[in-house]
Amino acid sequence: MGAIARLLTADGLYKFFGAFALGVGALLLPGEADAEVAVRAPVPAVDAPSTRKLETAVFAGGCFWGVEGVFSHVKGVHLVRSGYAGGPRGKKIGYDEVSTGRTGFTEAVSVTWDPQIVSYGTLMRVFFSVIADPTTLNYQGPDHGTQYRSALFPLSRGQAMAAQAYLAQLGKSGIWKDPIVTRVEPFTGFVPAEADHQDFMRRNPRHPYIARWDAPKLAALKQLYPDLYRPKPAA
Repeated sequence: MGAIARLLTADGLYKFFGAFALGVGALLLPGEADAEVAVRAPVPAVDAPSTRKLETAVFAGGCFWGVEGVFSHVKGVHLVRSGYAGGPRGKKIGYDEVSTGRTGFTEAVSVTWDPQIVSYGTLMRVFFSVIADPTTLNYQGPDHGTQYRSALFPLSRGQAMAAQAYLAQLGKSGIWKDPIVTRVEPFTGFVPAEADHQDFMRRNPRHPYIARWDAPKLAALKQLYPDLYRPKPAA
């Protein structure tokens, strides 16, 4: 979202007027034009063991539309849901509240996958290669605020160990010139987002925000990891 779109989001109005705001010539703040660049992140040195037929973890990487959209095209992923994570346990929350940036919650996605086909480590690699920049504190691309921070929410001890190890590995990789600021946060629950936010990228491929910020991420997945890409998205 550009400058006008962010103001609308803060008031809970972006979902109604976002297309208009984004159509006014891509109003970018300094540094936003090249804020998100795909890279080939390293293969994780530590991965999480699988203990179930299907595994689940939560990722936060800016606006959940694109995070959900990209992960849904990864082979082995069964289900991706947009929602909110990182806030107080048991609290019910909605888009307008989270958009204030004062709730502790961040936009996030819950990803469920088949560990016989894809691993947690591979999903983290995809996440940092084409979805989230791990060096931008409390923002991704045009979206600013704690509700757009990048974070990993492991659901098991093995995932937590793998996530911590991978962030340390990324910091030593030399791929990014700035420090890694993505954090592993305790999982306190996942609140599904409203129905109009679910499967948004598939349902709105021509939406200006999707075209400007999220379609390039999906194209990067297909280009960098063709063996992981599948044309038909998961539910």
